[in-house]
Amino acid sequence: MVKYSTTAHKIVAIVSLLILSSVQFFLLYNTYELKNDHYYLAELGAINTDYSAAIRNDKVMPGGQKILDEFINRSMSRLELLHGEDTAAFSLLKQKVCDSAFRELRKANNIDSLLRNIIKKHNIDRRLEYALLIESIDIAFESNKYVGLYNKRERYAHIDPAIQTSSGIRIGGTLQDITSRNTASFFSVTSLMDHSYGISFSLHVDILNRRLTVLRLMMPTFLLSLLSIASVVLLFFITFRNWLRQKKLSEMKSDFINSITHEFHTPLAAIIVANKTMQNEKIISNKDSIRPLTEVVQRQSERLRALISQVLEITTMNKIPLKKEEHSVHGLLEEILLDYRLKLSGANASFNLHKHAVRDSTLLDKFWFTTIFLYIFDNAIKYNNRDSKEITVTTAEDRKGLSITIRDNGIGMPPEIRKHAFEKFYRDMKNNNGQVKGLGLGLFYVKQAVDAHGWKIDVHSLEGEGSTFIISIPL
Repeated sequence: MVKYSTTAHKIVAIVSLLILSSVQFFLLYNTYELKNDHYYLAELGAINTDYSAAIRNDKVMPGGQKILDEFINRSMSRLELLHGEDTAAFSLLKQKVCDSAFRELRKANNIDSLLRNIIKKHNIDRRLEYALLIESIDIAFESNKYVGLYNKRERYAHIDPAIQTSSGIRIGGTLQDITSRNTASFFSVTSLMDHSYGISFSLHVDILNRRLTVLRLMMPTFLLSLLSIASVVLLFFITFRNWLRQKKLSEMKSDFINSITHEFHTPLAAIIVANKTMQNEKIISNKDSIRPLTEVVQRQSERLRALISQVLEITTMNKIPLKKEEHSVHGLLEEILLDYRLKLSGANASFNLHKHAVRDSTLLDKFWFTTIFLYIFDNAIKYNNRDSKEITVTTAEDRKGLSITIRDNGIGMPPEIRKHAFEKFYRDMKNNNGQVKGLGLGLFYVKQAVDAHGWKIDVHSLEGEGSTFIISIPL
């Protein structure tokens, strides 16, 4: 069975989020294009009518035909001659004629004033921009036989490149997005006479910042899409966090079951062995041999009862009933250290108590106060591989209250272990390798008892340099 890791979960989630975001982006983009295609400037009809009326007997703009006639007609004979004799010279001349005509048209451009009059006439309250474009010019030396002078599909070396666009020659205006949506007018004017010319030109008008306007119209859709993605991310985050908690709780429960199984097995095995030994006929006949065995049974039974009590206390530790009385902290610490020294008699361990606090009297529950220090001392001894183990307890006093510092010279804790130190069932199984037995409840009890008193506890530790627990007691 392949183990399902958090990394795999994150990868699947990230890939799913990217796919969802891509689909959302695709839908938003298509929605934008659809709105952009259907967003029509209602005033184009009025602009087309007034522009058409202004150039009814003209080309491109009022006065435009006169400029075009001047440049094209005066070069008509020369163009006709070169067209039949010298193609290169014809190409050069037609470009120069067109370039000169375009330059003059741009100088004489009066569409700005014409558009202002139209806006004023129809009370158009939106800012508009336009583009006036010449798309093609053809010349006819004989009736209805046209030769191209300019076409928007080609690029010309001798026509100003600044005015050449894929949509045609820009005579005036700043509109850049030239599409069929913003075409106000398009005209293609021809003549059936010899030595004449035809021209195609268009006027495009649109509101200023069309994209921004369409995006504003899409804002509700965009916000809903953003909200949906944010909701999915939030739901995933909550689910993933809860899953991690459940996974962690499951792992802790597994560790707890493994530990408690071992803890129960040890006293039970000793009781069973002692019981079988006492059933031996030789042992029964020797009363002096029975007494040590009964003591073994007694001790292991007490041990078993303590373990059962610990398991039962797990469900009640969140609500510790306290019986607070006035006690001297220094006096209690001296008693605790004395008893612990007797417990470790024969072991190479030293205990030091430095009483720097002047005021040490406070309300506390003696049983749980003792429990706090016994568990901290147990950890300091268990997680210490030095030949000489040291525990130093120091009291200090400031304006905020009393502090008790417990420092040891044990193996210490790396940061990733330190942040979980007070969690229920938590044990460093990876680095411990089962060398230190326990249920992972000692420091959990310590934290619960400290919180029940309304105190604070902090831990500072460096791997290989021991740990320091600081209990702050407000006076």
